[in-house]
Amino acid sequence: MKKILCVVGTRPEAIKMAPVILALKQEPWAQVRVLATAQHRQMLDQVLSFFDIEADIDLNMMRPNQSLTTLTGRMLLDLDAVLLEEKPDVVLVQGDTTTVMTVSLACFYHRIPIGHVEAGLRTWDKQNPFPEEANRVLTGRLAQWHFAPTESSRQNLLREGVADSDIIVTGNTVIDALLMTAERELNLGIELDASKRMVLITSHRRENFGEPFAHICRAILKLAQDNPDVQFLYPVHPNPNVKEVAHATLGECANIHLCAPLDYAPFVAAMKRAYLIISDSGGVQEEAPALAKPVLVLREETERPEAVEQGVVKLVGANYDNIVAETQKLLDDELAYKEMARGVSPYGDGLAAGRIVRVLQQYYAAQDKLADSDSEAAVEAAVEAAVEAEPA
Repeated sequence: MKKILCVVGTRPEAIKMAPVILALKQEPWAQVRVLATAQHRQMLDQVLSFFDIEADIDLNMMRPNQSLTTLTGRMLLDLDAVLLEEKPDVVLVQGDTTTVMTVSLACFYHRIPIGHVEAGLRTWDKQNPFPEEANRVLTGRLAQWHFAPTESSRQNLLREGVADSDIIVTGNTVIDALLMTAERELNLGIELDASKRMVLITSHRRENFGEPFAHICRAILKLAQDNPDVQFLYPVHPNPNVKEVAHATLGECANIHLCAPLDYAPFVAAMKRAYLIISDSGGVQEEAPALAKPVLVLREETERPEAVEQGVVKLVGANYDNIVAETQKLLDDELAYKEMARGVSPYGDGLAAGRIVRVLQQYYAAQDKLADSDSEAAVEAAVEAAVEAEPA
């Protein structure tokens, strides 16, 4: 059996790694171990629980207001001990978090092969998104297998000099998870007027902290005031840079519903219930088009251009005028809405996890065959040497 260590640190990582973990657990050749860095504690735990996955190792990294430097340093030291004890044959990481970059670096130091799930996303601006763009670029330099979600991601990797044989276009595992979840009976858990349209909002990106986020909140308030017959649901990220501003600006508006971050299943229910979505989340850009929901992205650039090219996602940035104008257009113009709500899913067919498993299975089967062949050759050589050494 091959020991495969699957690492998750945040909620998006857990969502996108869950289908891979569950698929690997069905394989008789794979011994699966799950490492949770718990870069995000509560949001990670609820996703693992939803998919009935337990962490075998938990580093419990989350601390209030810790810097990226502190997080990286603490994690690197703890990982050193884990890798020495576990001795995995391969480590799988997903995405672009500090967990992903740090685990990849630690594995490189220990000469352990890395498989990067959702490889090849690029904005070509290392400051945007920060620190995610640098994290995924660094991970891309260290990985052995690059499981790219799209052909565009594959082309990005080729542009950086990654060998074509090391890149496998699999689709995005987030669609695997979404389709698995959407089949279930889901409860949003929040009372909304079923007769009214609902706009779902998420915003948590570090690069939007400060004045950009203030512009976002003012735009949402303007939209809510101008559209009293529309409900605005905003699960607010617990980071003080988000929570304090959101509640101060939006908390008194009657048709804006602020709530704590939703667990994964209720959030999928919220996306299904939404008329449109305003978000700076990468995962939402991937998931919502598959549910036929238009997405206005609160960023100037995206490493997920496929949905933009298909016309089902639009970049509006943290620009007050753009957010108000584009949202109002979708609320008022039925043709414009239908053009974006086409149910196009450029990110996968729900079979990505199986493709990743097959790549690893075929690789280790070929390795074992080569080892057996070398062993047979060594035995034959030893027999021949022994025969030659016998006295006449």
